[in-house]
Amino acid sequence: MSMAQPRICDTLVAHEKSNALEELEHVYPSNSSPLPPESDPPDGGFWAWATVFGCFLIQFCGFGFVLAPFLRDDISQHFDRYVSSFGVYQDFYTRIYLANQPPSAISWIGALTSFLADSVTLISGPLYDRGWFYQLMIVGSALQSISLFALSLAKPGQFYLIFIVQGILSGIGMGLTYGPCMAVISQYFSKRRTLVMSLVASGSPMGAVVHPIMLNHLLNGTVGFERGVRASAGFVSALLLISCLSMRTRALSMSKPTTSYNAAVRKCSRDVFFILITAGSTIFQIGYYFPIFYLQLDSIKHGIDVHFSFYSLVIMNAACVVGRCTAGIIAAYTGALNFTMVSTLACSALIICMIALSDVAGVVVLGLGYGYFSGVYVALMVPLVTVFTPDLSELGARFGICFTFTAFGGLLGGPISGALLSSQYRWWIASLFSGLICFVGSSMFVVMRLMIYRRRKTEETLATHNALK
Repeated sequence: MSMAQPRICDTLVAHEKSNALEELEHVYPSNSSPLPPESDPPDGGFWAWATVFGCFLIQFCGFGFVLAPFLRDDISQHFDRYVSSFGVYQDFYTRIYLANQPPSAISWIGALTSFLADSVTLISGPLYDRGWFYQLMIVGSALQSISLFALSLAKPGQFYLIFIVQGILSGIGMGLTYGPCMAVISQYFSKRRTLVMSLVASGSPMGAVVHPIMLNHLLNGTVGFERGVRASAGFVSALLLISCLSMRTRALSMSKPTTSYNAAVRKCSRDVFFILITAGSTIFQIGYYFPIFYLQLDSIKHGIDVHFSFYSLVIMNAACVVGRCTAGIIAAYTGALNFTMVSTLACSALIICMIALSDVAGVVVLGLGYGYFSGVYVALMVPLVTVFTPDLSELGARFGICFTFTAFGGLLGGPISGALLSSQYRWWIASLFSGLICFVGSSMFVVMRLMIYRRRKTEETLATHNALK
């Protein structure tokens, strides 16, 4: 057994390295290096794995706290349950704490948090490139901790205070930590980078399972809002402190002068593959949230038991964890681009299949399928951008640009789907639109693959022609 394990690991490493190089060597000129010349990541070691653990906790406390759908008013009237960490707040605010506000207004708190967590990487990414990693982690973690403790001071009916503290302050804190905590992994890992990044990304769905359970018992139990939020804030703050103490940067990575932000933007604007990745993920994100927001409601409206319908989200989150954890392992053999292409096409098809949803078996299949492939897609987006970044000194800037556009796609998706669904619950219109828009986003990744294939064939033809001479 001890002899077999290193061989399996070596096989994964070899496959991942060959796939990454294969994709890059047909994208950029042969005289350009995909990695900074001085970079020689150790692909392991104590501080490497300690940093991975810290980054995992950042994901667990950040996106794991706002991941998954928000409760709608017509569902919360049926039962008191959790669907995600903010879903618990949405339910509690709608019924008790902010009963004077419509559920649609309350849902903007969670939507803004998620939007800022992505879009603030436009600032944190370039700052990371300039060596401000520790400052970003400390300030971002402090903002998240302060926002939760400040939330416990809010009184019933104080919508704007809750909106500022939980929606804006918390979102900015998450945005300051999200991009840098993913980018720093590239300093320690090269051959296993996709695998490790996907494992770190699994922190979000795991957080989306743990946080709701804790919050549901705290807010809806005997503890109450004030002490319950403080207990949650203490738990999150402790994990964020551990993460800040665990993460380290490599001094070697700071020895190279960083690319200016303007120069990085100019290079991105001329990089066809980066443009395709950004456009594809932004368009895909418009339809991505439809099953996450509406699978539970869809099953309820089709006569499926209310209590079982709740577990459709549990099934989806569990499958999402599996998808994120296995994405890096499978991508080591298939390549990040190929597996991203497959996962987005599968998600598009499953969204359209929601038109036919009518029984428990359909809910289970859709929950498992969409949870898994959506988890793969999310886990591979960061490695995909990294693989197609020829100079890692501008990786933070590229993350910021890509995630900002993606954030706008996600922000548009919910209102568009809700408008198409309307009060008459026309499921086929919303499902068809979301599925087709996801297909359009998926096609961008297909175009990337075809362009790489065409360049490879052209190079092979030229090489054969030169050999004949």
